[in-house]
Amino acid sequence: MTTRPRTFAATLGLLALTAVWGSTFVLIKDVVGRMRVVDFLAVRFAIAAIAMLVLFARPLWRLPHGQIGRALLLGIVYGAAQLLQTWGLKLIAPSVSGFATGMYVVFTPILAWLLLRERIAGVVWLAVALATGGLALLSLRGVSVDPGVWLTLASAALYGLHIVGLGRWSREQDAFGMSTVQVVAIAVICLLATAPQGPALPPDGRAWLAVLYMALVAGAGAMLMQTWAQAHLPPARAAIVMTTEPVFAAGFAVALGVDALSWRMLAGGALVLGAMYLVELAPRRSVALEAEARHHEV
Repeated sequence: MTTRPRTFAATLGLLALTAVWGSTFVLIKDVVGRMRVVDFLAVRFAIAAIAMLVLFARPLWRLPHGQIGRALLLGIVYGAAQLLQTWGLKLIAPSVSGFATGMYVVFTPILAWLLLRERIAGVVWLAVALATGGLALLSLRGVSVDPGVWLTLASAALYGLHIVGLGRWSREQDAFGMSTVQVVAIAVICLLATAPQGPALPPDGRAWLAVLYMALVAGAGAMLMQTWAQAHLPPARAAIVMTTEPVFAAGFAVALGVDALSWRMLAGGALVLGAMYLVELAPRRSVALEAEARHHEV
């Protein structure tokens, strides 16, 4: 396959991957209505961890000890973000959750500045203002913000921290091993959250199908597709493709009749997406762009 077809195929692969991510908001909303959030996450990531341990045993064995510790820390951060995001999704619409979760693109450069002293360009502050306005249109009801939005924003901040950590610590040759360690850490965090009685299994066949889809397709399978695609695309292009995730989330919610299309959704979504693109294309964007490609590998 020539270079151009490989690049085109990688772009389509990432676009399909973001569609998978977008579809999960509606699926999760349905499942957590019939089983506890912690049970859902524990079963999901336990299955994903087993699959990745089987698939990537050799890269895991070769992973340096220092990278194992860093991957464990990143997994803990990501696991906490997953818990907050899924709890928030129980309280808000899938489209709002998708857009609010996408705020990690804004949090990432701010955290990079605070932790790594990365300079924040003026365009980033513009992105923050746009994202804030978009979030207000999407989520404000009167003078308050729904608790689910605050939980989801907190998860977005943790996702941003995860991205910054990956940007500092991740190495291409360690990607498979570090991803596996992170998934195992997330599974352990979620399993501990089910204490003392332990996780309950999905209540019916439909819930099992959703959990398996989330674990294998949107988890282990997504990591495989993303790793392959990133070998053929520059980081900036890959990041821009992946910012279509909240668009797919809203599209699935409207198409499936979960949400009704409104001017607030359109205007708020346009502002948040505009903020995402501004941040991704801003100067000194290396931390956000390099790490974003690995954000959903778990």
